[in-house]
Amino acid sequence: MEKTQVYLRKEELAALRETAAQSGHSVAELVREAIRKVVLKPRAGGPVAIWDGVPKRTSVDHDSLHDEP
Repeated sequence: MEKTQVYLRKEELAALRETAAQSGHSVAELVREAIRKVVLKPRAGGPVAIWDGVPKRTSVDHDSLHDEP
């Protein structure tokens, strides 16, 4: 690891310190985690689900929605 300095507004640093105290993690650890999640986040490499759960029907019978009862 390399050491670096970051300038933060008072309210940003206060929020980081409060979150660190509540979570039991260090401020530096929170900053590193945020960088990993936001800056270094993995890009989607394939299909991405747009819903969660079991599908009610398959794509084969998607037109059945418009069938008369």
